[in-house]
Order: sequence, then structure tokens, then C-alpha cells
Amino acid sequence: MTRIDRPTRLAIAARFPTAGQRQYVRNKLAGDPLYAAAAKTLALAAPLPLLDVGCGMGLLGHYLHACGVLRRYLGIDHDERKIVAGRHAAEGLEGALQLKVADAADLPEFRGHVALLDVLHYLPAGRQPELLAALAPHVAPGGLLVIRNVLRERHWRFHATVVEEQFLYYSGWMRVRPTHYPSADEVATPLRAAGLDVRMQPLWGRTPFNSYLILAQRPA
Repeated sequence: MTRIDRPTRLAIAARFPTAGQRQYVRNKLAGDPLYAAAAKTLALAAPLPLLDVGCGMGLLGHYLHACGVLRRYLGIDHDERKIVAGRHAAEGLEGALQLKVADAADLPEFRGHVALLDVLHYLPAGRQPELLAALAPHVAPGGLLVIRNVLRERHWRFHATVVEEQFLYYSGWMRVRPTHYPSADEVATPLRAAGLDVRMQPLWGRTPFNSYLILAQRPA
């Protein structure tokens, strides 16, 4: 199973401690095509643990656990508020999700699949290829680096995404503002240089946002 039904989405949301978080989780799981796409991708991939860099409240881990495709999950994020909420929500999952406060510059010892979801554009242009190069050694043979990010394009969807990101910042949900939206080549070049095979596909779903799913696989 790589999609969850409404009762399961509501059950996941109910794990979170505040009404605002629960509403956010309900909306995110119902409307964002990322989670089903990631679950489908990882269900077909090698059975490896997952490192989720910039995990927020660990929603990807909750979703994968509900789908039955989670092996071992380690999520890291610099926002302590979100890690605390994610840990609270994961208390009843018998240790299936591990969440810790850490920066992307301080990666743990890990080999498996890696996820980097909606993170790159918050970093300066020069820092982005550095992070991608740093993540590549953590991808095991047969493993995937799963990236979801806005790509810079001359398209109305890109401009709609910029407006939405500004709203998230001024609402206080995000503590940092986007600094550089990468192009497809800016993402693919350092990954290919690190020996990963790269493919990309639009991940718009029913949203107006210019999101792409980028899969970088290390040959087995």
C-alpha cells in the first residue's frame, strides 16, 4: 500500500499535540502528492533504512509507517519545535521513528536511502552543491536520494510557489526565507559527479506549485 485513506490521515494528525499542528497535518497529507509518490518509490526500492534530512515533524516517516514500507527511519531538523512535536506524535509507534535536532551540515553516520524534501532553496546557491555532494556518500549501493524541490523555471507555477513560500515565512511556520531556487542542471550536476544516476519528474498533483521529484540512485 502506498496511499493512505482519510481515517488513517486523521489518525496520524491526531497524534500531534496542538490543534494547529493537527490541522496542518490533515491538510498536508490530504493535498500534497509527495507522500504517496515517495512511498511508491521506496516500496519498489531496496529494503534500506531512511535518513530524512530537514524532516520537520517527521511526516514522511509517519506516512511510510502507515503504508508498511518503513524499515528504519532517522529524521533530523534544526527546528527544535518541530522535532519535539514529531517525537510526541511518534511515542506510540514503538520506536519506529527516531527524530533528532541536527543541522544538515552535521550529518550522522548512515548508509541507506536519503530524503531531502523542500530544503535546497533555503540554502545559498554555493551551499546547495556542497550539501548534495555531502549527502551522496550516505546513499548505499542500490539506494536512492529522494529530493522534492521547487525548480527555477519561466513558468507561472514557479511564481505561485515563490508567493506561497513568502506566506510561510511571514506566518512564522518557516523561520528562514528562501535564498536561491535551483535549476534542474544545478541539482543534477553535483549528483552525477558523485556517481548517482538522476531522473526528474513533475510532482504538481492538484497544487499550483512548481515541485519536482528528483531521484538519484547509486548503482547496486
